[in-house]
Amino acid sequence: MQSASTSAPATPDLSGLWVPLVTPFREGAVDHAALGALVRRLAAEPIAGFVVCGSTGEAAALSDAEQGAVLATVARAAPGLRRVLGVCGHHLADTASRLRALQGADLAGVLLPAPLYIRPSQAGLVDWFQQLADASPLPVIVYDIPYRTGSTLSRDSLLALAAHPRIVGIKDCGGDFGKTRALIADGRLQVLAGEDAQIFPTVAEGGCGAIAACAHVQTARLARVIALLREGRLPEARALWQPLLPLIEGLFEEPNPAPVKALLSARGEMADELRTPMTTAGVALKARLLALDQALSACPGA
Repeated sequence: MQSASTSAPATPDLSGLWVPLVTPFREGAVDHAALGALVRRLAAEPIAGFVVCGSTGEAAALSDAEQGAVLATVARAAPGLRRVLGVCGHHLADTASRLRALQGADLAGVLLPAPLYIRPSQAGLVDWFQQLADASPLPVIVYDIPYRTGSTLSRDSLLALAAHPRIVGIKDCGGDFGKTRALIADGRLQVLAGEDAQIFPTVAEGGCGAIAACAHVQTARLARVIALLREGRLPEARALWQPLLPLIEGLFEEPNPAPVKALLSARGEMADELRTPMTTAGVALKARLLALDQALSACPGA
């Protein structure tokens, strides 16, 4: 059997809408019943799959055992849908060990950000991702999110990483649309919008889809927007997209995932609970999000 360092896994098709799952809590513990119900509801929608234990899932506040249990719950609730696992760290050997431990795991890939807090040079960032991709038995999606990691991956760095056979995509939260266009034009990385408000322009320019926290609600509508854009049907996509914008803006008015959880709580799907230092969204925002969501549901084709 070849090791992870000598053979690359098959490249998955990442196109479509991925839901980065929140992690429901109740009285301080992971609420696996609520998580399973959420996954089953979303699995009935036209989505590509789930991202588990990403930033929307408050992975940094979960123990390793809790992360494993969350992944198991998602797999049981929707065994037919693909899963990507968030893997985050700042210690190279430990992070590589976590990746090697995923050998044989039933996952479409891993979502991997820059090392937190360290803020290395571009050469250091490229080395970090290349070494971890060498260690990974699974395809790697680079998570470019400077406002969480403190490190910005340059266009040249990302194009260098695109040469690695295991690095197959990017969740693009980089905030530089020129860089986004360059990656799409290069064609080696599958570009997924990671900023929800940038879904329309990213996919219209040729991106393959999105990893979108807002997709916990209005899921079918958002998936339809992406499908229409990929078919080049911009007027139809725009008619569905524009009414979504007030809801999307509201869902990021306070730090994610507090507004998403507030809305899901208002819909009766889970407790409105996060782990410190995250705090719940304000009462007024919660009410406004529910009203926006209900209005969209009343006029699904508007």
